[in-house]
Amino acid sequence: MTQPTLTAQELITWVEKTSTGWRNLLATHPELLAAPCDVNNVQSVAQLLQHIVAVELRFAERLSDLPATDYTKIPYDSVEEIYATHDHAFSLINKLLSSNMDWDQPIEFSTRVMGPARSTPKTILFHLLLHSIRHYAQLATLARQQGIKPDWGMDYLLMNLEAV
Repeated sequence: MTQPTLTAQELITWVEKTSTGWRNLLATHPELLAAPCDVNNVQSVAQLLQHIVAVELRFAERLSDLPATDYTKIPYDSVEEIYATHDHAFSLINKLLSSNMDWDQPIEFSTRVMGPARSTPKTILFHLLLHSIRHYAQLATLARQQGIKPDWGMDYLLMNLEAV
């Protein structure tokens, strides 16, 4: 009997679909960037989005053996700036997926909150992907509270659901 597996590419596809939905919604409703937000000790939705893409970028850089971009240098003044960071992070991730990386060999890195740490690249990759999804779910609640309703299904089930 085989066990079901979720591949990195399947999870990346879900994150990209979700990110694209938010990019489009925010392009239509850029006023949402200024909405108040208390998630992760930030003040605005723009800062929450900065946090989402900063984690994507900084972990993609660590996995690529590049210096992590200074968090305060990651822009969040516009939808375009926010998602340019996301796009850059995912270009790094896609290069890594086609490389010969040993996804199970632990690496050492430093985090903003915990300091020095060690984990496998596989764990780091899945963390950055699930981290984005988790915060996008929180953002959906914030958007609805501002009277802006996302118009796409965000559940993973909808990635491969067929009506019968």
